[in-house]
Amino acid sequence: MFPQVTGYDRAITVFSPDGRLLQVEYALSATKRTPLALGIKCKDGVVLLAVRKYISPLATPPEKIYKIDNHIGAIAAGLVGDGLVLIERGRLEAQYNRLIYGEPITVKNLAKRIAVHKQQFTQYAGLRPFGVMMMIGGIDEEPELYVTHPGGAFYDYAAFAVGKNSDKVNETLKQTYNEGMSLDECLKYAIKLIMEAEEGEVTADSLEVAVIDRETRKFRKLSRDELEEYVKAAKG
Repeated sequence: MFPQVTGYDRAITVFSPDGRLLQVEYALSATKRTPLALGIKCKDGVVLLAVRKYISPLATPPEKIYKIDNHIGAIAAGLVGDGLVLIERGRLEAQYNRLIYGEPITVKNLAKRIAVHKQQFTQYAGLRPFGVMMMIGGIDEEPELYVTHPGGAFYDYAAFAVGKNSDKVNETLKQTYNEGMSLDECLKYAIKLIMEAEEGEVTADSLEVAVIDRETRKFRKLSRDELEEYVKAAKG
């Protein structure tokens, strides 16, 4: 297969004979090397969960889940530097919307703007696509969860996993996901899925979890003590 695509992956602006942008596919491959991350909608809100990557026992693992606006959080799964750029872009878009329209940006509109920004990096010479799948969760009238693709598309999901072993998690989600879960049930369910997919032991220190509650419409990260309780419950 490799000789057939040689030469078509040297620039983002060149299509292969079968209509593929190979640099976008390579960027997508980069997102599958990142630690596992998961987003789930439920009747009471949205859960965002990510596995922390320890690069050294002397270093604090980088943040994986970010607050974009009071009612929106995001996970940038893939290249860390690319993710930081997109997180800052998302925050700017949220601020612009408040300044221009006098109201918070909707989750869908934010996902669309991030996707459009990513798409621009697929059609100009000298650029490369972002090696990031950005998972955006929040509350408008209802819980919302969107995933942006390195190629500039965005999709509405009820639940989605990205990163190592994400194919296994997504298959499990298709079979066991229940949209009627409470926020508490959803947290336990998400942590249990991570435990089943991860090869090593999952602890409160190896997880980062945030929720956006439908009642308060506020983004909040869980404390270590809260995570310990949920990890115990998932193990039990």
